[in-house]
Amino acid sequence: MAPISALLASSEHSQRAILDAIEQQFQLTDDALVTITKQFLEDFRLGLGEYNHPMAMIPTYVTGVPNGSETGTFLALDLGGTNLRVCEVQLKGNHDFTLRQQKYRVSEALKTGEATALFDYLADSVDAFLTETASSPTSAPADPFASSSSSLDYLEGNSAAIPLGLTFSFPVEQTALNEGKILTWTKGFSAKNAVGHDVVKLLQDAFDRKHLHVRCVALVNDTVGALLSRAYSAGDCLLGAIFGTGTNGAYLEKVENITKLGNSAARQRGGHMVVNCEWGAFNNSRTTLPTTPFDNKLDRESINPRLQAFEKFISGMYLGEITRNILLALVDAAPRPLLFNGKASRELNQHYGLDTAVMSEIEEAWENGRVPTSGKAEGVDGASAIDTVGVATESKTNDSLSHFTAVEELSAEDQARLERIRSIIIQRLSMDAADVSLRDAAVVRWAASLVARRAAKLSGSAVAAIMVQTGHAKLGGGYVPKEDRFVIGVDGSLIEHYPNFNARLRESVRTLIGEEVEKKIELGMAKDGSGVGAALGALEATKHGL
Repeated sequence: MAPISALLASSEHSQRAILDAIEQQFQLTDDALVTITKQFLEDFRLGLGEYNHPMAMIPTYVTGVPNGSETGTFLALDLGGTNLRVCEVQLKGNHDFTLRQQKYRVSEALKTGEATALFDYLADSVDAFLTETASSPTSAPADPFASSSSSLDYLEGNSAAIPLGLTFSFPVEQTALNEGKILTWTKGFSAKNAVGHDVVKLLQDAFDRKHLHVRCVALVNDTVGALLSRAYSAGDCLLGAIFGTGTNGAYLEKVENITKLGNSAARQRGGHMVVNCEWGAFNNSRTTLPTTPFDNKLDRESINPRLQAFEKFISGMYLGEITRNILLALVDAAPRPLLFNGKASRELNQHYGLDTAVMSEIEEAWENGRVPTSGKAEGVDGASAIDTVGVATESKTNDSLSHFTAVEELSAEDQARLERIRSIIIQRLSMDAADVSLRDAAVVRWAASLVARRAAKLSGSAVAAIMVQTGHAKLGGGYVPKEDRFVIGVDGSLIEHYPNFNARLRESVRTLIGEEVEKKIELGMAKDGSGVGAALGALEATKHGL
């Protein structure tokens, strides 16, 4: 960690030393990545063996994944915040599906009132959606699938109930595919007489009170949904991972390894089961994660100090705040400020005032049209897009960003890119143009790249750990898999939109488990995991007669 005296900037040499010291704190050596991945594997073992560990490793009771040949019409209900969403998903059997959906707003009174009122509202929303869908001549399926009912059955009063999958984005202790006890409310919800009760039963009771021909048969979270959705579109999937506002992963584990299931019927059946890692809570003790003073400040000021440690290092909710902390330290450096003439704006002074989307915009402005020299682009990785049918193209990153502050030595094209970044800073952070130089723009880009690169590399550690845990790779490389591909379904704004996030993640995976395995990994966007994934959970349930 940089000494406190490093914030005393009295000369050009000491200013350079401050920036170098900050950069050093954000570097992840290969050895550090290996240590982190080993800790992941140890936490997997602990969570699979016992309950009540921070990385919970929750059995989901999803024991199979779709291959894209399945057909049927299923409902999905997605509750996770201010809005709830009702979807009707028609699986076509050719890796494709159609989806109709409607959003309904959840009032503050419903969030904090009696649970029966909230779940009655959910049932009323499903009722309204089915009525609208079935009464629309364009919504009725041309060839209703035999494996499930359609929305027309609901209106016509047919006895067969429409199967529904529920995406419930709150902590639950799942005990079956269609059972899960609410542990606590989050996100502003505090509905009374719900905690400790089975969320599926609460919803089904509401359906029954309303005399709806709907049966809640599956409970899934968005990460499990991402895995199921990607499996349907790609024909297979090993891991579903979210890299967005938050982060989590769910993967296929051998049931025999989930020893905390004891001698339960689920364990005796064997096979594989999807496990929800809840890896946002990895290493809450921070004994392994590379904490900096900027991370400590974020954690101390957060609503959940000492919790969700991994998430605070890599998710979109927090990256902007870590970057803001770096920038403010440079603004406040004494006796001479290192940024913005020592000035700050309302956004810079506001908690979470720097959105991660602004970081993405800054990095995009730098990368746009830029061709790396010898595979290196001033320390920023080569461009890379999410691949859906093969390995992404990326160039080897250059971890050293020094010494970017010598802007006069940059090419005219790079100086023009910094000018675009300067404009973004002035506009997005409401800075006075007179206080933002090209050098300041270079410093802001540097800070954003430090934080985002570390996040992507740590994300790669989680992916590599899953590959080792499932027996498809060996830490350190040298393993030659017999499989042609490993499908990973991903979702979230970082992996989909943040420049170079995928390339940096892949480089980390390659470092940890070798190119032989990494090149066979197919990262593909999971289409609407919380909607389509919930419907596929309902499909899984119907296969088991639920």
